[in-house]
Amino acid sequence: KIPFVDQSISISKIDIIGVVIVLPIAGLYFQTKYWMLNNLIGIAIALQGIEMFSLGSFKVGAILLCGLFFYDIFWVFGTDKIMTGESVMVTVAKGLEAPIKLLFPRIVSPNINEEVIKEASAEVTLKIIKPIITNFNGQKIEFSMLGLGDIVIPGFLIALLLRFDAENANAPPKHGAHGSFDKPYFRSNLLAYFLGLSFTISMMVFFDAAQPALLYLVPACLGTALITAYVRKEIEVLFKYDENRTGIEVVADKKIQ
Repeated sequence: KIPFVDQSISISKIDIIGVVIVLPIAGLYFQTKYWMLNNLIGIAIALQGIEMFSLGSFKVGAILLCGLFFYDIFWVFGTDKIMTGESVMVTVAKGLEAPIKLLFPRIVSPNINEEVIKEASAEVTLKIIKPIITNFNGQKIEFSMLGLGDIVIPGFLIALLLRFDAENANAPPKHGAHGSFDKPYFRSNLLAYFLGLSFTISMMVFFDAAQPALLYLVPACLGTALITAYVRKEIEVLFKYDENRTGIEVVADKKIQ
């Protein structure tokens, strides 16, 4: 029981093992800022966020993604036109040394003079989140970056579609979304996310500039869900899907259909 608070928590052996494993990793990261540890913690945060949060319904997910579609475009492309210099999104991302992004090394340069690095950093393209970061061996590495939001936001929709597949397939509640059943929405959206992210990286390389990933991921994921629903003649069913409904309401809806 928590002192001075009228609440109790249960701690299992798995929780204790998890803390024992995580604490050294977190401590090592905050001491070294090593990019692999950054990515490990970032992926864990993203997975936990997707697992714990539910959009509730496809309509809510569609509205959220459409709003963030324009939000991402404005803060990456729009703000550098209004304000001189880099976009706000890039500036903020470069200034925060925290596992809120995944880092991908681009260039390893073992013996670069620090003055040369400082002069060159002013000309680094926007796609490099933090031009120079030191790894364990003292080598200098340039990084590209993917914000956790670009993983978590589409991830919310993909997870919701997996649960929609489970309901559509009448999967037993005991197994839920983890059982073996037909998953057309989940699989098509997972593929769409992969292709959308690949296209984002291609555009980043082609234009040699930062790209708002949701510009490509939102149409890919939402569009694929709608196309799948249209082909399966389930547009109305998809838009009516609501995870807050009771089991009785779900059964009643299926009888009407």
